[in-house]
Amino acid sequence: MGGQFSSPSPQTFGGKVVTVKSKEDWETQLQNSKTSNKLMVIDFSASWCGPSLFMDPVVQDLANEFPDVDFIKIDIDDFKDVADTFEVKAIPTFVLLKKGKERERVVGVKKDELHRVIEKLRS
Repeated sequence: MGGQFSSPSPQTFGGKVVTVKSKEDWETQLQNSKTSNKLMVIDFSASWCGPSLFMDPVVQDLANEFPDVDFIKIDIDDFKDVADTFEVKAIPTFVLLKKGKERERVVGVKKDELHRVIEKLRS
């Protein structure tokens, strides 16, 4: 019998935030978003940014609350081209995608707004 849920791959989301480690990793995540009905929340941040660090546990809490949403973390210093593609001008910036297309974005330390937008777009 075992557990109720089995995970076929280590990239299963549900309750965790996936940190992009390579360009290929990002391309895979984006492709998965295009072929899925799941909401993807991209957290553009930087390791040196106080507001980004403040939002880290908030994003983890949201990932736990919304296991049906994909949470992706991208460090703008490591992936400047991806940040430029999404026209990220300030951090933290949260871009919400569905079917690979931007549906909404939240800029700054706005945890209540981020929660509201996720709740609205996830179904």
